[in-house]
Amino acid sequence: MATFPDDNACADWLARKRWPEGFVCPACGHDHGWKLKAKPWTWECAACGRQTSTTAGTMMHRSHLPIRTWFLAAHLVVTHSNGISALQLQAKLGIGSYKTAWLLLHKLRRAMVDPERDPLDGVVEIDETVIGFRTVDDPVAGGGGRSHDGKILVAGAVECHPDGSPGRIRLQAITDFSGPTLTRFVEANTAKGSIAVTDGLASYRKMAERTHKPKVVGAMAAHVLLPWIHRVFSNLKRLALGVYHGFRRAHVQAYLDEFVFRWNRRRHYRSAFDTLFGIGIRTGPVTLREVVRG
Repeated sequence: MATFPDDNACADWLARKRWPEGFVCPACGHDHGWKLKAKPWTWECAACGRQTSTTAGTMMHRSHLPIRTWFLAAHLVVTHSNGISALQLQAKLGIGSYKTAWLLLHKLRRAMVDPERDPLDGVVEIDETVIGFRTVDDPVAGGGGRSHDGKILVAGAVECHPDGSPGRIRLQAITDFSGPTLTRFVEANTAKGSIAVTDGLASYRKMAERTHKPKVVGAMAAHVLLPWIHRVFSNLKRLALGVYHGFRRAHVQAYLDEFVFRWNRRRHYRSAFDTLFGIGIRTGPVTLREVVRG
C-alpha cells in the first residue's frame, strides 16, 4: 500500500475515482468547484455553494475511521484468498472495537455486487447445496442430503469455458429447492440462450429460453459430472468453517457475495480493489441498522 501512505493520498485517489473529469456537484450537477483548505477533502460548488466531502454519499459516508484504514481493509479483503474475519481485521489494523471492524467489513461486502454486472453465459454448471449455520440458539448442522433442518440452502452456478476452465460464478441463499425458486435463480443469473448443465433435478425442467442439459447422477459421484460447481461449493464450505466458524443465517448472502467477488477476480487483485471502490462510490452509504437487518 505504498501508493497510499496517508489519508491525503487516499482522498486524492478517491476524488479522481469519483470525479474522473473533475469535480461535479451532487446537488446541482455543476462541473466546477474548488477544494477547501479549511476542511479536509471537501469541495465547494461554484454554482450553488454546496460543500461536499470526497467520502460523502459513498460507502464511507460519515465514517469516523481514517480513510487509509478503509483502503487497508479493502486491500486485505480483496487479496486474502481465504477471506478475513472481523476479529482478524481488527487485530491487523488496530481498530478499537470488534463492532467497528465488523461493520466495516459488512459495508465493504455491500460494495461487492455490481448492479450492472453481466449474467453468466455459454455453458453453465448449476447445482444446489446445504451449509450448516451458526447462531446462539440454532444447531450447527442438521440432516443430510437435501434436508433443510439446521441448514442454509444455497444455489450456485459457474461458467465453463471451452478449454474446460471455470469462469465467473454466482451464489444465492434460497428458501427451498422447488421448481419456481431454482428457475428464478437460473433466469436471474444466466443469459438467455445459455446452456444450463444440472444433475437432472426435476425442479430445473421449466427454465425459459435456456437449453437444459441434465446429467443424471445415478451411481456416479456428482463432483465427477459437475466438477466446477462442486469445487466452488467445497471452497465455500471450507471458508465457512475455517475463517468464520460457520455462517450466520442473517448475513449469509453477504458472505456469499464476498466469496463470489473474490473468486471472479482471483487473478486480478489490483482491478478488484478499483472495482470495490467504484461500486462503493455508486451504491452509496448503508447504516448499521440496515446491515444488522441483513
